[in-house]
Amino acid sequence: MATPNETNSGPSGESATLLHTALFKQVSSEEAEELLPHLQHAEYNKGDYIFREGDTDHRMYLLERGRVKLIRQSSDRRVQLLSIHAYGEVLGEIPVFDPHGGPRTASAVAMTSDTKVVWLEHDALFAWLDEHPRVAVDMLQVLAHRMRDNNERISELVFMDVPGRLAKTLLNLASRFGEPVEAGLKVPHDLTQEEMRAYRGSLTEPGKPSPYRDRSVEENLQLFQDMRDGKFADGSKTLRAKIDMASPNMNLRDPAIYRIVRAHHHRQGDKWCIYPLYDFAHPIQDALEGITHSMCSIEFENHRPLYEWVVDNCPLPHHPKQREFARLNVTHTVMSKRYLRQLVFEKHVEGWDDPRMPTLCALRRRGYTPSAILDFVQRAGIAKANSLVDIKLLEHCIREELNDTALRRMAVTEPIKLTITNYPEDKCEEFEVPNNPRNEEAGTRKVPFTRELYIEKSDFAEVPPPKFQRLKPDGEVRLMGAYIVKCNEIIKDDNGEIVEIRCTADLETRNGMPVDGRKVKGTIHWVSAEHAIDADLYLYDNLFTLENVNDVPEGTDYLDYLNPDSLKKLTGCKLEPSLADAKEGERFQFVRMGYYCKDRESGRFNRIVTLKDSFAKTLKK
Repeated sequence: MATPNETNSGPSGESATLLHTALFKQVSSEEAEELLPHLQHAEYNKGDYIFREGDTDHRMYLLERGRVKLIRQSSDRRVQLLSIHAYGEVLGEIPVFDPHGGPRTASAVAMTSDTKVVWLEHDALFAWLDEHPRVAVDMLQVLAHRMRDNNERISELVFMDVPGRLAKTLLNLASRFGEPVEAGLKVPHDLTQEEMRAYRGSLTEPGKPSPYRDRSVEENLQLFQDMRDGKFADGSKTLRAKIDMASPNMNLRDPAIYRIVRAHHHRQGDKWCIYPLYDFAHPIQDALEGITHSMCSIEFENHRPLYEWVVDNCPLPHHPKQREFARLNVTHTVMSKRYLRQLVFEKHVEGWDDPRMPTLCALRRRGYTPSAILDFVQRAGIAKANSLVDIKLLEHCIREELNDTALRRMAVTEPIKLTITNYPEDKCEEFEVPNNPRNEEAGTRKVPFTRELYIEKSDFAEVPPPKFQRLKPDGEVRLMGAYIVKCNEIIKDDNGEIVEIRCTADLETRNGMPVDGRKVKGTIHWVSAEHAIDADLYLYDNLFTLENVNDVPEGTDYLDYLNPDSLKKLTGCKLEPSLADAKEGERFQFVRMGYYCKDRESGRFNRIVTLKDSFAKTLKK
């Protein structure tokens, strides 16, 4: 087994270490010297593992400097503190003396920096014992004492209550590590995170108070000031609320409320190295901001008693209430802040307000209105059980609202030039078209019309499919709000791509029907080539291909299901000139194309939602 900083030991000091261990205290210095060539030593930093539970080595360790704790870990990763060891004590002797060998039953972790151990291999130790069998008797006595201690600990767990076990633990710590002070014995030993978890207990077992729970107010204030002044390393100390270690609610078992974190703050810079934990900051912030009801997801239900304890025990101007409801999960996206943070920081999206994100700032940038979001939430309902709501419901809510409120505008996303050969080159007339046919109060606007126009590339087919009702060779369509035109000629470039469609207009059909009574079924939109403004359109789709991103198949990660087609950028689009004055956040229906919102970036429009609403049929069933 590899250990940090391992070296062969020399003759200096190791014999003294041997003589101070319980197993070798009866050994003469001459006998101890015989083992020195076989000793190895290693140094460890705080938190390093000397050996791990399950290791199969056959070494016995002697603690020369520092402190070491023995721990065991359950299958659900709960850590149990077994014992604490100091200078001169033996570690890991079970696999050495067990005739069947076997794996180690616990892990040994250094509790202090510069922890030093020396160790012996099984074969070297037993060869030495063959020469000195009397020493083996001494070792049996020590091991018998260890067994007696273990039996006592088992009895304590079975027969003693928490205060009794605590008292026994404190007496043991005081006898081994206590330092005389005026008030008695002081144990200079801080609990590690693992020890805190062990003292906290479990869902079925009560916690036990920390040995430092009854520090004086003055001492706690000084320690907290020292934390504030940066005298301790990150994570080395925490401030805990003194509540109830026997509470059935584990959140009330003296929870940590302040920690040491040297991290640059986006507002405070490096002013602070201590920060409050969420359960402490949350109720105080609510109270200071005048919040009446703090709405939390259902996993915070067990945190409510701590929330109430904080507002009851702090001098706050308001007394907010926490209430919980089930998380509203939406298909094809994630709602967890942890996942959203990962998407942002790993640059899978543009930022927190990327219009594909489910954040409020992202929905605002995409063009969703507060009323549409509220409508969605009301339709989805509030429950105590987690649910998965189809994102199409949200799209339906905004589409239903914008259908009534959004102003209509014409935009050509893939422009192709259409020339009206019988229309004067220098002529420009204006057609008055409604801003919203569903709302007369929205009024009308004037759209310029010239000889050269732009139409959608998809609105023309040289070889049209069946039932194609748009422009085709020798076919007629109505230009929305203007004339009926007929295709007479197609102009192609050297690559065979269509670059221009030449038509003639029935100049008697200005907003009217043909004089001869012929029927023209197709209607297409257009913009004047002379007056059109350039823009980029951002088309958004689901961020994830997986419907329920909270339930990814085993062996995969949610990032595996990022939709590579969630964003499509259309450049060089042509928009009618009235959109030049569009303000950030204004919403429009680009006729026949979808609903769009003016972005903060110049010349950019974000698609809010398409025109098609198949979800409406589902709601009617």
